[in-house]
Amino acid sequence: MPLLNYAERMEKLKVSEVREIIKFIMQPGIISFAGGIPDGRLFPMEAVADISQKVLNECGAESLQYASSEGYIPLREQIKQRMAKYGIQSEVENILLLNGAQQGIEFSGRILLDQGDIVLCESPTYLGALNAYKTYQCDFKEVPCDEDGIIPEELEKILKTIPNIKMIYTVPDYQNPTGRQWTLERRQQFMEVVNRHHLPVVEDSPYYELRYDGESLPPLKALDTKGLVIYLGSFSKIFCPGLRMGWVCADRNILQNFILAKQSCDLQGNTFAERQVSFYLRDYDIQAHIEEVRKTYKYRRDVMQEMIESEFPKNIKNTAPKGGTFIWVELPTDVNAREVLQEAVKKNVAFIPGGSFYPESNTENAMRLSFVSMDEQEIRKGMKLLGQVLKTFI
Repeated sequence: MPLLNYAERMEKLKVSEVREIIKFIMQPGIISFAGGIPDGRLFPMEAVADISQKVLNECGAESLQYASSEGYIPLREQIKQRMAKYGIQSEVENILLLNGAQQGIEFSGRILLDQGDIVLCESPTYLGALNAYKTYQCDFKEVPCDEDGIIPEELEKILKTIPNIKMIYTVPDYQNPTGRQWTLERRQQFMEVVNRHHLPVVEDSPYYELRYDGESLPPLKALDTKGLVIYLGSFSKIFCPGLRMGWVCADRNILQNFILAKQSCDLQGNTFAERQVSFYLRDYDIQAHIEEVRKTYKYRRDVMQEMIESEFPKNIKNTAPKGGTFIWVELPTDVNAREVLQEAVKKNVAFIPGGSFYPESNTENAMRLSFVSMDEQEIRKGMKLLGQVLKTFI
């Protein structure tokens, strides 16, 4: 094979650890707590078959044709109405359909970041966002967090002392990887700081409707009075991820740049999938479907927490998420989760070591466990085996 002179930006990119482990867990017999992959057994298969036929019957040629970059207007209107229930007031013109919310993360980097710019993020944060932004040769600064979210005083201190900060990336609801949910007070304090510094915020919100306990809190976008928040939503966690249906809601001036990024990337979205989702929202009760998903995942979360308490060493810490798909486990500082994983896979159990979620700090004593894709029996068996492995390290 010829050696090619690749772009400098490729030097910062690394193979996604999550995706590499997902390749491994597709093998038969693996109990995986690694990827936050929705349980396909919960997909509404009959409904999807029905709406697919309806799309072909009602707008067959249109659904298979080129279309505008912004996406199917009826679906954007439906998204507008759904966001209004969260407290986000918008217009259809503020919404662009995406090939999954991940595309929105990539586009935000494309339109905002230059080489040497700094992205502020939670500590730890979503690995997929780190990989997307690294393409633009930026640097990262972790903002200290506690169980309530980003600490406003620490954010203010960083903004006053570090130049070249271009944007903030955050997941306020049931965060990947920790599962934490920001309090209302933290959201309000955060937006006060952001407004003073006039800094754009990418609010990644794929888990917002996967709430199991407590109350729904307003997204940062609902508290945005200056048009600084770029809100990313997705149907992947609540419907079918294979359709790759996400969206961005932003100020029109910002959205225009997202549209330009979309046009230069893939011209438009999947016209058939856009109509599939729209027809499902039109003809079926998505809230009833979400409630069924919530019920199932809540039970699995409770089983996993029960097994942590009964099977794991007592000197570990773990989050108790009120929603989402992950539990974050912190091990003693002298235990490397990557070494734990090497032993766990020998027992056919997989998880994601936490070190990959820290762009700055060298933190290797954490692990991310997903509770959504395995059923109760698999969770109990896998967590018992994982507990046995941990006891050999601790």
